[in-house]
Order: sequence, then C-alpha cells, then structure tokens
Amino acid sequence: MRRDVRILLVGDDGVGKSTIVTSLIKESFIPHVQHVVPEVTIPPEVTPENVTTYIVDSGSAPEDRTHLETEIRKAHVICVVYSIDNPHSFDRIPTYWLPYFRQLGVNVPVILVGNKIDLRGGEVTNEALEEEILPIMNEFKEVETCIECSAKLTLNVSEVFYFAQKAVLHPTAPLYDSRDHVLKPACADALRRIFKLCDTNKDGILDASELNEFQRKCFDAPLQQQELEGIKSLVRDYSVDGVRDDGLTEEGFLFLHTTFIQRGRLETTWTVLRTFGYAEDLRLTEAFLFPRFDVPHDCSVELSQAGYQFFTDIFEVFDKDQDGALKAAELDDLFSTSPGNPWAKQKFPDNTSVDDSGAVTLQGWLAQWSMTTLLDHKTTLAYLAYLGYPGESQTSALQITRPRKVDRKKGKSTRNVFLCYVCGAAGSGKTSLLRAFAGKPFQQAYKPTNQVISVVNSVDIDGSEKYLVLQEFGSRYEPETLRNSKKTDLADLIVYVYDSSDTNSFSYISNLRQQYSLDSIPTLFVATKSDLDLAQQRHEVQPDVYCRRLGLQVPVAVSVKTGQLADVFHVMCGIAMKPNSAIPGGRDRARSSALRLRTYMHVSLLVGGLSAGLIYTYRAFLMRPGGLLDGWGVRWLGLFMGRREL
Repeated sequence: MRRDVRILLVGDDGVGKSTIVTSLIKESFIPHVQHVVPEVTIPPEVTPENVTTYIVDSGSAPEDRTHLETEIRKAHVICVVYSIDNPHSFDRIPTYWLPYFRQLGVNVPVILVGNKIDLRGGEVTNEALEEEILPIMNEFKEVETCIECSAKLTLNVSEVFYFAQKAVLHPTAPLYDSRDHVLKPACADALRRIFKLCDTNKDGILDASELNEFQRKCFDAPLQQQELEGIKSLVRDYSVDGVRDDGLTEEGFLFLHTTFIQRGRLETTWTVLRTFGYAEDLRLTEAFLFPRFDVPHDCSVELSQAGYQFFTDIFEVFDKDQDGALKAAELDDLFSTSPGNPWAKQKFPDNTSVDDSGAVTLQGWLAQWSMTTLLDHKTTLAYLAYLGYPGESQTSALQITRPRKVDRKKGKSTRNVFLCYVCGAAGSGKTSLLRAFAGKPFQQAYKPTNQVISVVNSVDIDGSEKYLVLQEFGSRYEPETLRNSKKTDLADLIVYVYDSSDTNSFSYISNLRQQYSLDSIPTLFVATKSDLDLAQQRHEVQPDVYCRRLGLQVPVAVSVKTGQLADVFHVMCGIAMKPNSAIPGGRDRARSSALRLRTYMHVSLLVGGLSAGLIYTYRAFLMRPGGLLDGWGVRWLGLFMGRREL
C-alpha cells in the first residue's frame, strides 16, 4: 500500500482553498491568509491511515498556470473546491476543471468540496446534494465523492482530507460501478476467489469457523457472536440466497462487500483484497506470488514437510468421491483459484502415476509437485499462493538442500528428489524406459522424441520414499543440454541407454562421452531390449569391458516390453544417494592415489635408510683410532651434515 499521499486543492479564486488549509493546520479560522499557502507536510503518526500526507494549495490566476499544471501532474488526489454562495464556481467543475485534468492526461481520484456552508443561513445539511452531483459523477468516473464544509466554523474540514486520503488508499473506481451500483467484474472475480479459498471444506458455505478464520486473517481479531449474527441478519434482509444452513454463501459474501462500499467502508474491502495479495489493479502482486527465495549455486529446492502436508490436504479436499485419485473435473475445480493447470503443456498426467481410469493418484500428485519444485520452484511458489497456502509466507513450504559437491565429498546425499538425464541413440528405448517408470504401458510403434520429456515417480529405498525425475531430450536438445555446464551441474545421475540388439547403438554413447565433459557426474549404463538376441557391438571394446575400465558396474540389462526391468530404478536412486559409487574412473583414481602414496612412503623409507647407513659407515671410518680426521675434519663433517657439532 502507498506510504504517502499528495493532496492538491484547486478551484476558482475566492472559493476558500487557502482558508481550508489554514483552518486544518491552526484548528481555527484565520480571516486573512496569503494568496497561496506553502506546501504542508503532515507526519504519518498523526493521520488515521499512518501515511505521510502532503497538502498543496494552488492559485488559478494566469501567472499561476505553470505551477498549477506541475502540481496537477504530481497529485495523488485532487480536491476541487467551490463556494456554495457562488453557483458559477460549481458550474465550472464539469465545464472547465474536470475536462482540464483530462486534457493534461491526469487520471487520479477527485473530491468535490463545497465550502462556506455557514452562509446557507442555518441549514448546514444540503438535502439536494446527491441530486446535484450525481450527473457529474455519472459523466466523470474519477469523481469519488462530494463533501461540504465550512472553513470559518472549522466544520468537516478534517473530513475533507480524510476522504481525500481514502480516495487514494482505498479507491472506489477499481471496485465499484457508481452508475450501475454494482461491483466491477474484476472485483467480483477477486472476491469469489477469496470466498473459495476461505471455504476450506469446499461445501459452498462460509460457516462460523471459516468466517472467524477469515476475520482473524484479514483483521487480526475474532468475530464476536453478536457481530456474526448481525452480518447474517443484514444479508438475509436483502439477499434471498445469501445465507444457507446458517452460513454465508458466495452471493451473500459479494452482497456484504457491495454494502460496505456503498456505505463508504471501502477500507474493509481493500483490507481483504490486500491481505490476499491484490494490488490496486486487482491483480495478484509479484511480491505475493514470488516472495524472495534465494537458492545458492549447486543447491536444489524441495518441498518441506509443511509443503507436502499442504498438497496432501488439498488433494483430499478436492477428491470428492474419495476414490484416492483426482479426475479431470476435480482437477479443474482444484485449480479454479489459479490461472489453470500449470502442467497443461507437459503431457500431465501422462508423466506421473495415475489409476486405471487415468486419474492422478496421491502418489502421482505429490511426485508431480516434487518434480515441479526441483525444476522450477518459482512455479510452486506461485501456485502455493494461488491455492491458498495457509502459512505467513509460502516459502515455508520449501527447503534448500546442501550443495551437490558437499554430497559427493561426503559420499552420501541428504536430498529426497533427484534429477536423472537419460541419453542415448534414437530408437534405443529411452522413451519406453521413461514410460515404464511412470507406470505407462509399452507402446510398440516407434515415435521420435522432438521435445524434452520429464517423468517422475517415487522410489522406496529401505522404507524411505525418494522421488526420481527422469528427463529425455531427444536428438534436437541433447547436445544443447550436455554442453551447458549450468544444466549438467543440476544432474544427479546420467543414464546412458543403448539397444543391446543393435550393433551400432553403444558407439553413440561412447562418442557422446568423448565429446562432452561429463565424468564428474555419477553414471549408469542400461542395455535395453534384452528380450532380443544380443548383438556384438561395433566398438573397440564391449560394453561390460568398457564399464569395468571406468570403474563402473556393468550395464543393467532390461526389457520394457516384457516388464523385466531388473530393479533399474532402485539402482538409479541408489547411485544418486551415494554418488561416489558411480563416478567414471573414480575407483581407478582412488587406486592410483593410494598407489602413489604407498610408493612415496616406500621410497622415503628406502632413501632414509640408505642415508643413515652411509652416514654411520662414513663416520665410523673417519673417526676410527688413527683415522684421517682430526678436530678440523670433525668440524668439516658437521658443516657437511648441516650441523654445528657432531
């Protein structure tokens, strides 16, 4: 919400603009004031809305024109002052002042201020006021309201500036159509969405408990029983279907806010809208959808326990028939408070676990959000907001893992969601492997992959549920991915797939490894189509020898067609959890390091032993009785050995 308000007073000469300002500041009438009062600043602590307020006076003489236009363009709200004893000053509002603002391209709220009501002759209240200003408000939508005052009696002077503040902080225009006396479509849509989010049991009614939670969330105070009954009584009197089963319906909720606005309590509706993330254009703000969430390099993002619980709860609420799966209609209902299904272009739900009818299971639902959070956590953040995550900030639904380099250094990963790149020649069976992982039936007909395919499922490892994301890129995107270090740094595992019945299939992945620097990534080789005759690969060495030379396990043989998958997905997940177990050349490097260390130690011991033996023999020879060395010789030997004395 805006933290400052700039109020400009305009009007014909003699209507009392400057007097109104001085009456506010001095709290008494000052009969003689200067032509234009200097700008006044009111600190936030003395205003009801707790905002800094600037009050700017203006002149309408020709010499004031430049300054006037500058201030009009800077103003947040304009008060057009007229004098009730000067009908001409009122007539010039629709004929001169309001068209003048539009001519300058200014579109800010306007308050009409009728001054000098003390001259009316005892009749302070003008019963005909609404009738007088209604034609102007119908023609000029920027006019928020009209208020009459007396600078001389200091009557309604503070109210002028209060309404001016409200016009900026709680504007009518985005919410309400003053001509037709109805909520504007964008406002009604926002309030309907808020109603759905607050209707936690999704029965179409806000019961006492839900209304209390709504009151606490928006106004930080419980709703007293007397207030609750008053609200329901008001709605019953004017809206036939507004109350049902002793609760507030959507129609009643909208009627209530229409009444607030019509009675000038726009701050109530605006507080509700802003609490749920709406800006003045009635769109959810960027800050609300994407709160700051910094992810260090080499770390990944996962759902926290609170995040998994939220997505579990919302799944169960929208599973109306309680069959353990979400059908298309139930998914549409679930996403009705958002822009729609976030995976519409990702072949969802084909990429996750479904039941026999094709409806998404809870396992598939949580797996899908696990993959989304890993690959694009900003989408998860936004949808947590769209779907009504109950925490103070949706960032509490996410958690950051420790860097992959630390995992590899320690030899064990603490993460729960892993990313695996699946590479191989066209026709080697990559897509079939991905489909099998997502629980989809085998497809006999071959179809080339022309886009990135991602699938996800859970894998049970010793009673602990992990999520594995498999990605296939196809010949079009595979080189682009593998040459990009930022993308390969994200991979927990690379699976090289080759067709064991095709003599040329293995050469493709061998060439792939030579072309790109991928040896720092844990690696697994998978031989598909094991139900067919094994072919001798046209390669300098056969795949099993190739893998042994890299210090890796031999290729895992699978047949998706016959369902013989050899627990390959558990193997993948196990490698991701213990990354050092499958680094190409890792064992050889470890053996080489150990061998170098042992050789160094042996050589050091040998050299040390020989040196000690030579020195002992030499000293014995020189120092024997009648030897060649006298005192000088002893000193020379000490210098030679780096010592002062022997």
